[in-house]
Amino acid sequence: MKKILTLLALVLMGATAVHAQKKFEAHAIGFYNLENLFDTCHDEGKNDYQYLPDGTNKWTGLKYSHKLKNMSRVLSEMGTDVVPYGCVAIGVSEVENARCLTDLCNQEPLKARNFQFVHIEGPDQRGVDCALLYNPKFFSVRDVKLVPYVYVLPEDSLRATRGFLTVSGTLSGEHVTIIVNHLPSRFAGSFYREEGGRQLRLVKDSIMREDPNVKVLIMGDMNDDPQDKSMSEALGAKRKVKDMQDDPQGLWNPWWDVLASGTGTLQYDGAWNLFDQIILSRSLLDPKSFDGNKINTKKLNCQDLKYFRHQIFRRDYLFQKEGKYKGNTLRTHAGGAWLDGYSDHLPTVVYLMKEQK
Repeated sequence: MKKILTLLALVLMGATAVHAQKKFEAHAIGFYNLENLFDTCHDEGKNDYQYLPDGTNKWTGLKYSHKLKNMSRVLSEMGTDVVPYGCVAIGVSEVENARCLTDLCNQEPLKARNFQFVHIEGPDQRGVDCALLYNPKFFSVRDVKLVPYVYVLPEDSLRATRGFLTVSGTLSGEHVTIIVNHLPSRFAGSFYREEGGRQLRLVKDSIMREDPNVKVLIMGDMNDDPQDKSMSEALGAKRKVKDMQDDPQGLWNPWWDVLASGTGTLQYDGAWNLFDQIILSRSLLDPKSFDGNKINTKKLNCQDLKYFRHQIFRRDYLFQKEGKYKGNTLRTHAGGAWLDGYSDHLPTVVYLMKEQK
């Protein structure tokens, strides 16, 4: 029996699809908070004592090796719902150092794809940084910067936290810049995340002044939901495509509606939050292809890289199966016990597509 498949259905079958004598390529880009990927050694000047063999978490080589295996499993499967080879680039947070990233990329699922990483040691007092993993077969790195998060209040002059890892590269022959960040925690207060949103906007504006056509993805653990001031006002990421389609430097946040539907990437007191966001520049959108806030793939003009889908990455193994916290994310530690799990966050993925010439 002949089946008539839509463009999206064809793309779901693989990285290359054929529709009406046209070929398309699809690429996945993701973000994942690794929840404390620490090695077992002390880094001088960092408060990493909790993750040492004699620390409160009794962080041994066995636990570290399990953590690496678990993280590599998730990272290697992200994006495979659409693209067989998974993500071409994945921003990560809560990783201690380059040693951890080297060990992570040497795990077989990632090593088989020759995954590389970009990392600059930051000033965070606990020692956790952001990084970008990437598949060099598809994404090539041009330039890397770590733009510092600047505390603006005089009383915060001695504080330090994660900066904005800015990676400029080439994907499918186009200039793509990915900004990976981890904004200050909920304990720090909304002001500091709002300031982070303003600084993110300045970084984005600077990038787009140098190249107005660059495709920008801002991703990270925002420690805020899409509707919070840091995202919606300070960064200026819009909920509706129609609200930014006439702004060439505008940003769209597709996760706003996802949270409104009743799901997210982490839970607190039984309620979902969606802190793990990937925000897209106007240059990655074809506004004419949207019906409301959803893509109509039949209308999509993707002669250059364009967004066509996003998802929270879910697998059964990422959730607790029983007990009081059944249905919650399966963490590495909880209540002082080692659960041999994954993270308190779920990963997020966006998919881009482009017509092949």
